[in-house]
Amino acid sequence: MATEHGCAITGWASALPSTVVTNQDIMTLFDTSDEWIVERTGIRQRRAADGPFVTPKPSASPPGGMGTTAQLAAEAGRGALAGAGLTGADIDLLVLCTTTPDQLVPATSSALANALAIKGGAMDINAACAGFTYGLVASTGFIATGAERVLLIGAETLTRITNWSDRSNAFLFGDGAGAVVLEAIPDNPALLGWDIGVDGSLQPLFYSDHGGEGMTMRGQEVFRKAVRVTVDSAAKSLERAKVSAADIALFIPHQANIRIMTAAAERLAIPPERVMSVIELTGNTSSASIPIALTEAADAGRLSDGDLVLFAGFGAGMTWASAVWRWGPGPLGTGR
Repeated sequence: MATEHGCAITGWASALPSTVVTNQDIMTLFDTSDEWIVERTGIRQRRAADGPFVTPKPSASPPGGMGTTAQLAAEAGRGALAGAGLTGADIDLLVLCTTTPDQLVPATSSALANALAIKGGAMDINAACAGFTYGLVASTGFIATGAERVLLIGAETLTRITNWSDRSNAFLFGDGAGAVVLEAIPDNPALLGWDIGVDGSLQPLFYSDHGGEGMTMRGQEVFRKAVRVTVDSAAKSLERAKVSAADIALFIPHQANIRIMTAAAERLAIPPERVMSVIELTGNTSSASIPIALTEAADAGRLSDGDLVLFAGFGAGMTWASAVWRWGPGPLGTGR
């Protein structure tokens, strides 16, 4: 499963809107409590670029703001490029993973490419919350076939499609972005094993229609399916990488719900101290959640050269994806 051409993550960064929405804020919308939300989700706060807690903005957001998916993505992308010592002119391909594009047409990556002065191509990937790992596998494939550098970003403004009157899930979602730069490295394969999949028959479990009231989710059914597909996918990636859960230095799951994350880690026999979680402060940021957590882990010194990282998650569709990644030296090493 490993690619013959080498690859390394050489830059990383995240971006969060300035507005913090606490559980106490959520309590002003409907009858709930901080204790109830924390117990069931692990979330204490989330960030919002839109929604009832943000002062309405003009329809055309000012340049340099962080109120749209593209603006959040640009902020994270600039940080990742700076960390890798690069500019947009060095990038062969921009991959934006999002389920909340700013427009139906064109792809949000086109405006983002302009903002970052990308010289190469650009495309969106929508695999919902599994999007970043889908993008990681695709980006590595582009590098294996000749690309030198790929900028991979997960960015979401989920508060724009949250149904703020739905007390069953309105407290789950937040906005944010995370980005990584991948560079070709001779004879240093990083993607050791991967698995992606989808079961379209499960689409009714979690969806948002054009012109609808926002996201609809059948939470109990999503929980049961999410744990199973995350564990099954991760097990396939471990097997294809010819490693075991005991070899994983850090497990970075999609930050959907602390109970899902804990259940998946327990079934994979990965101890809590090797699970990366940021959900307490960010909520569910869909395709942005894994790169935000990765950035936090890398900046905190939780990754060393040679460490094996397991990414795994699920999303609406229902999609799922996992990957075993060897953290390793790039042109600038693994630090910034």
